[in-house]
Amino acid sequence: MRSLINFDESPSEPRWVAVNDDVMGGCSSGRSTLNDGMLHFSGALSLANNGGFASVRTVDYAVNLSKVSALVLRIRGDGRRYQLRLTTDAQYRGISISYSAGFESVADEWAEIRLSLDSLQPSVRGTVLAGPPFDRSQVRQIGFLVGDKQAGPFSLAIDWIGVD
Repeated sequence: MRSLINFDESPSEPRWVAVNDDVMGGCSSGRSTLNDGMLHFSGALSLANNGGFASVRTVDYAVNLSKVSALVLRIRGDGRRYQLRLTTDAQYRGISISYSAGFESVADEWAEIRLSLDSLQPSVRGTVLAGPPFDRSQVRQIGFLVGDKQAGPFSLAIDWIGVD
């Protein structure tokens, strides 16, 4: 395994932004902060106004994963289910397709999570698609999403992201 993102705030590290359900009228809040050499993704999920998701993603970050079989994450969560999401230049009806895999966190315990790139499912706005296949050479964003239909606070710390 080799390192992909270390959250060390070096110039080569990507910038992260939040995208929450307020883009469609929801009331969830989510944010990312970098401190102690980790990405902290936290906030509160709200189911009001048909909402229910919060996410963070990289900005202006392209990476070629064509020789990679899996991403490995070192995380500490809160017992909730999260998604790793990768975006390429693929679109469906003019909307970017996300390729995602879910993972469980254990409250207040560090874990290494291995997510096979072969297991990624294409989707648009929560609707699973039959394709197109994931182009590992064209990754444009890496992100995390919580949308487990459980209102309340959430917190996920990511120590590093590696490739295998």
